[in-house]
Amino acid sequence: MADSFDLGEPPQPVKAEAYRVLARKYRPQTFAELIGQDAMVTTLGNAIARDRLAHAFLMTGVRGVGKTSTARLIAKALNCIGPDGQGGPTIDPCGVCEPCRAIAEGRHIDVIEMDAASHTGVDDVREIIDASRYAAVSARFKIYIVDEVHMLSKNAFNALLKTLEEPPAHVKFLFATTEVNKVPITVLSRCQRFDLRRIPADKLAKHFAEVCEKEGVAAESEALALIARAAEGSARDGLSILDQAIAHAGLEGGGVTADAVRQMLGLSDRGAVRDLFAMLLAGDSAGALGSLRRQYDYGVDPVAVLRALLETVHGVTLSKVGGTDDLAQAVEERAARTDWAANLSFPALHRLWQLLLKGHDEVAHAALPIEAAEMALLRVIHASSLPDPGELARRLAGAPEAAPTQAPAPVPAAPPPPASLVPADFAALVDALDGGGQLALAARLRHGARLVRYAPPEIVFSGSRPIATDTLAELAAALKCMTKQVWKLSLDDVPGEPTLNERQLAADAAERQAMLDTPLVRAALAAFPGAELEWPNQRSTA
Repeated sequence: MADSFDLGEPPQPVKAEAYRVLARKYRPQTFAELIGQDAMVTTLGNAIARDRLAHAFLMTGVRGVGKTSTARLIAKALNCIGPDGQGGPTIDPCGVCEPCRAIAEGRHIDVIEMDAASHTGVDDVREIIDASRYAAVSARFKIYIVDEVHMLSKNAFNALLKTLEEPPAHVKFLFATTEVNKVPITVLSRCQRFDLRRIPADKLAKHFAEVCEKEGVAAESEALALIARAAEGSARDGLSILDQAIAHAGLEGGGVTADAVRQMLGLSDRGAVRDLFAMLLAGDSAGALGSLRRQYDYGVDPVAVLRALLETVHGVTLSKVGGTDDLAQAVEERAARTDWAANLSFPALHRLWQLLLKGHDEVAHAALPIEAAEMALLRVIHASSLPDPGELARRLAGAPEAAPTQAPAPVPAAPPPPASLVPADFAALVDALDGGGQLALAARLRHGARLVRYAPPEIVFSGSRPIATDTLAELAAALKCMTKQVWKLSLDDVPGEPTLNERQLAADAAERQAMLDTPLVRAALAAFPGAELEWPNQRSTA
């Protein structure tokens, strides 16, 4: 009989491990890996060490800052038993014991995760309430993690309240939400709340550099800084962008470059933005439009150009007030902003901000974005030569002009300063306000103000015809801007003089009557019975 041989199972091909995106691969597994949330980690560590654990925790913050990851870490911290199986709750879970590994892999029977976006009803919450009565099967605590808890219905929240306030000792609730304002106050008051902060751009860039090193990918520091800023404080968003940038780099081995990231994200080149901003300040219309068109031809969204200009104005303003430099910015960028801050006044910066912000909103909703962007830049250039309100008031009052804050069109030389900035009388003061663009204020004073005393820097008005308090406040501000003095404005309960309008009408009437009294006009009226004198100067000063 022939011998039979058992050759066993044929060799199986090695199954390639499925690729995991960076946001999942580098999800924090310990509190030490949770970046940017030091205050929360300290609080939790102290609570665990002192055995002062709340029965419900609420994590809130923008997307991708680690809310769900934190909930899982808390679950591990509370249920960790250590490598030897004898450990207790700890802020540094071992990661090797069975509870730690099961929770990290999402298979622990006593750690139940529920997405409130797809389980919004009262029946879903009732299942949690009923199951919470039973003790944990193998863990120290039975933990319920409810993601996007604000999506629960009103009835579901109401059903949860009693159990949430007095849960069994073996149950912990961990809630996560991006919209904490939608969570009822009755739920918030029963939870220990942690507001997870946006992660600073410098910490994100450092984290991305570590990820690139682990992945064996070369990346320029400027590229990582661009990704960190685009992430807007979200580690998950940043890792997703980094994943895309690595794929965009391809197999050539060039790594992740700043130019490639700008092209991928549709960002304006910072050098081009600096050049464009300088052209706006110099009033170079043709150069500014040409620069905008070049960026548009490269594929840059016009909205992104306006956004970059807004960021520049904001950075210059922060530099002017002595803010801390953004170390993620290039040296050339910081030097340019410092130079502009020294030469631009706050009114000029505020005006630039408002003009660019208006332009950004227009371009974002325009049917013709590039054309709207060009018109917005032209408006900025042409408005740059206009004086600010304070300078305009000084000009109208005859004050010397302030030094130019920008380099637009040349401004005519100012007249020599007068002996005083204070108008000679009340009528001259109202005329100065009218000429300075304060038309509504001047009209209210002409028609409603009865003067008692004009003794600069003090004005007393009659209280028999009161002036609104907001009018007095507006007048005080205008006078301070015009004369560089603080004025005292008050009311006195006396009749006061007629208003300027009443005085003007009376003067017109007296002039007309004097004309009627002349022999020539009397003779003409007598010769033509029924004739009337047309009086072109009869007017109101409204």
